[in-house]
Amino acid sequence: MADKTLNDLFLHQLKDTYFAENAILKALPPMMDAATSTDLKSALGVHLEETREQVKRLEEVFGLVDAKPEGVECKAILGIIAEGQEVMEEFAGSEALDAGIIAAAQAVEHYEITRYGTLLAWAEQLELDEAADLLKETLIEEENTDDILSDLAESSVNEDADED
Repeated sequence: MADKTLNDLFLHQLKDTYFAENAILKALPPMMDAATSTDLKSALGVHLEETREQVKRLEEVFGLVDAKPEGVECKAILGIIAEGQEVMEEFAGSEALDAGIIAAAQAVEHYEITRYGTLLAWAEQLELDEAADLLKETLIEEENTDDILSDLAESSVNEDADED
């Protein structure tokens, strides 16, 4: 295994992230359905569309490195999604549900931010300039979504969750 390179690591992480994005595509609609805040439903809907585009960008990156778009199971994202599903079940019908959904969505966003930040750094190191541009576009979207969710939580959802 000593012959593994940064390029190999980049490809492995790309596959992990591809799996994660596809898992997120499946997880977002139930979160949207469970949300009671129209603003939260809307934010999740916008991110669902962004995620579809992010998958396409990842497929472009696979093409740029002459690899087939395929995923490797990402246990981390599966665990984060499972925790979010538990919160949605446990807090269904409560005033705190939307706050829990935002927390779950932000856990996903934070995971994605770490993955895209790493992929971007590695693409730059490997001088994969086109790939780096695509990854940076997605990283910015993930950071913006995290900010939107924070603003939504702080402007209304957390206060609503605190009502007796």
